[in-house]
Amino acid sequence: MNIRVGYQIEFDSPKPAPMVLMLYLHPSRELTTLKPDQLQVTPPLFVSEYYDLYGNRCGRLIAPPGRILFRNEAIVTDCGLPDIQVPQAGQAQVQDIPNEMVLFLLASRYCEVDSELKDIAWSLFSHTQPGWPRVQAICNYVHRHIRFDYMQARANRTALEVYRERVGVCRDYMHLAITFCRCCNIPARYCTGYLGDIGVPPAADPMDFSAWFEAYLGGQWYTFDARNNIPRIGRVLMARGRDAADVALTTTFGENTLRTFQVWTDVIPDGD
Repeated sequence: MNIRVGYQIEFDSPKPAPMVLMLYLHPSRELTTLKPDQLQVTPPLFVSEYYDLYGNRCGRLIAPPGRILFRNEAIVTDCGLPDIQVPQAGQAQVQDIPNEMVLFLLASRYCEVDSELKDIAWSLFSHTQPGWPRVQAICNYVHRHIRFDYMQARANRTALEVYRERVGVCRDYMHLAITFCRCCNIPARYCTGYLGDIGVPPAADPMDFSAWFEAYLGGQWYTFDARNNIPRIGRVLMARGRDAADVALTTTFGENTLRTFQVWTDVIPDGD
């Protein structure tokens, strides 16, 4: 299965503003990319690229006053299978977790492991089987606990606030699920990228970037999605981090206004 992914995003700035961009496919997708993504900037500007400490591909530029347009498109090949399910995947003891994974057990900007959520997590999930069954129980709970509502989106909502307010968008589902996993000593990290309506009824809302998370079980990372809570087809990763603060697609050091935002994820028919 081949999938065309892309976006068009336009900002308006009153004066020059430095920007950091995470508007690329994740390097782990290179071997499955048929048409590489190439960031197009209008007006043409030099973009300095680098890789952050999580391995995400990033860019830096200075946006001039006025309009600036970012556009990108790529074609990736996908196995066409839903997310891998390994119910027997176990959970390591904390002392046996590799050093590089310990970071994903700790509190971060939106995931307050050191809050009352720790006691809540153990009261909710201590009776579940450690490992995959526990992570799935967390996803089931978060999926039921939160009401999805684009109109209630808020950029600064933390996992504890999600738990109390019981409303949010996909990033809020993931922040609460990640926090519960970490509270239960399961490393978990935040992911963002493309997820089209492949194998499911088309959503009524306009296409957007999506969030999911990965849990470290049985010696490797597995995909979970507390919002959809079913295995999905065609996830295309752009960035990973501790939470949404690490994977902001654009960060502006100055004032700007979003003018246009379009995302597409389309299966290419056989023969095209």
